[in-house]
Amino acid sequence: MKIIQITDTHLMPRGTELHGLNPCERLEACIASIKEFHADAEMCIITGDLTDQGLRESYEDFRKIIQQLPMPFHPLIGNHDHRKIFSEVFPEVPLDEYGFVQQMLETPLGRFLLLDTVEHGKHWGSYCEKRGAWLRSQLETAGSKAVYLFMHHPPFDIGIPALDRISLVQKGAFSEVVKPHRDQIRHLFFGHIHRPLSGSWLGIPMSSLRAMNHQVQLDLTNAVLKGNFEPPAYCVVLFRDDALIVHTHDFMDSSPKFDMACSPVQDWAVRKPHP
Repeated sequence: MKIIQITDTHLMPRGTELHGLNPCERLEACIASIKEFHADAEMCIITGDLTDQGLRESYEDFRKIIQQLPMPFHPLIGNHDHRKIFSEVFPEVPLDEYGFVQQMLETPLGRFLLLDTVEHGKHWGSYCEKRGAWLRSQLETAGSKAVYLFMHHPPFDIGIPALDRISLVQKGAFSEVVKPHRDQIRHLFFGHIHRPLSGSWLGIPMSSLRAMNHQVQLDLTNAVLKGNFEPPAYCVVLFRDDALIVHTHDFMDSSPKFDMACSPVQDWAVRKPHP
């Protein structure tokens, strides 16, 4: 099974630039790449910050662009989003019993849990008791099924002070909900940080990726958030019986391509085989 992850599209009203770039055009380029190379994916999950300012016009543009995908798509919200306006433009996206944009997807691989970490008007993330109760119920009723978590804010510090200041606030409480089920949770996918990152948390494999428009510098000392224009990316996630593989594709990379079958590396391997 194959799925696609996109994150932090930060759409502005069409024709409007953000940090000198056009978010709509970059998302359109992303969709074109997915259609060309990965139309066989089962679904696409977008892990938040769909718009930059939570404007209705931007959500309408997002809908027009994202619905060009040839597979089902499932958007989450992030700190730049507006829950009420999002739900008005995407009324088909389920809400939990408390009105949060949370849903469970049953798949042949197990249970996909899409979480809402938004605290309206704040850039840091929140996961209150009501949302925690929903997550606990979904984990407890999963039985022997594998579980995969998708969220916007990371529930842990990543070592970049400027981002750690705006990560999930209730890290301890969230951890307590997850810990009893960590052997069952196969992967945590998130956005927000505008950087490629992988590792593990509580023994759970996790990963993130670059955003569509602009990125965050790798600065492990400065508390001021600094950006750059590293290329945007999407992730191609391959699920196998014995592995989960996350490929990051820089879809706007324009560097020269060449055939390595005729490279000196191949020649060296032939002339000097391994013992």
